[in-house]
Amino acid sequence: MNHFSCLLALLSLLGFANAGASAANSQRILKAYQDAANQWSANLRLAAPPEERAKISASRPDATATAVQVWADIGGSLDQEWTLEPAAWFLRNTPGLVTAKADGTTTPAFSKENETIRKAIESYHLGSPKLIPICAALASSTHPQSLALLEKIQANHPDTKTQGVAALGAAIQYKSLGDDGEIMRKRLTYLRKAIIQSSEVDLDGTSVAKLAEDELYIIRFLTKGRVAPDLVGVDSANRPLSLEANKGKVIYLLFWNSKVPEAKRVIDITTATAKKFKGRPFTVIGVNSDPVETLRDLQADNTVTWTNFSDAGNQLAKEYRINTLPLVYILDTDRKIQYVGLPGSFAELTAEALLADVKPTVTE
Repeated sequence: MNHFSCLLALLSLLGFANAGASAANSQRILKAYQDAANQWSANLRLAAPPEERAKISASRPDATATAVQVWADIGGSLDQEWTLEPAAWFLRNTPGLVTAKADGTTTPAFSKENETIRKAIESYHLGSPKLIPICAALASSTHPQSLALLEKIQANHPDTKTQGVAALGAAIQYKSLGDDGEIMRKRLTYLRKAIIQSSEVDLDGTSVAKLAEDELYIIRFLTKGRVAPDLVGVDSANRPLSLEANKGKVIYLLFWNSKVPEAKRVIDITTATAKKFKGRPFTVIGVNSDPVETLRDLQADNTVTWTNFSDAGNQLAKEYRINTLPLVYILDTDRKIQYVGLPGSFAELTAEALLADVKPTVTE
């Protein structure tokens, strides 16, 4: 072997060693974060006095710091297959992270990095046997490119199980696009493919079959025109609360918590909507999954001014098969679903159109 060939072989070995070290480093970073998150959850469950729970709740492990470390590790190597696992964590955990500006507004903290990851997947990894965690992460994304990427994977990936997981992700993505016939047809087609090809695949402790079953439940019972299931629970003061008790009103039903993407904006939009329709047969009801002490604090200082179910255990959210937050249901006076989607102008316009047909005999 000549000197040049020896040099190439040495460089190749060095590259392999560096890749291995980086893969190990990413695993170390993510394990440290997960261990800290598990310990935080355990401490929160064991905490008794409200002030102790509030203190522990505020000490949640910092996903932003972890994301910075992960990106430093994978950002320059996204053409390499070992980056797919940490990239999946990045896609799943960073969309809700924001950076505060000087004027008090916020901006997504890692939008460019997420865009770079999606482009790298399309450029280098569409046929990788390690795409299942990526498909699961893309399923929970709100970025339009995620749906296009999932559809490419489900159509072209050489492994049928990976195709099925991507099909499930695409079905979940289509849910946010409406309930017209063509969208429903695609959702059902993708769910059928997911069940046939990937039913036993485990995604973070839940099988594809169970996730697909939940999506079919949503199609049958939680789409436009269906009567929404009643919710029965308590508010932050342990007082009984139900949807049925608000019969005759248009209901703005918001599933949320203080950790959702752009939480301040979600609160501001919801507060403005409640104020706009005050005095009319309209009510905002939140389903909040924060610890009850956190919800009480938000209400005590008037950051949150509307009624909320306290749903720290996510039992009510499970009844509606909620897998992404925030999510709004607009229910008419007969509790029929008229809108499902994000807070904002479309939700408000739907409520306004419904109120135009209702006599204001009930006020809040």
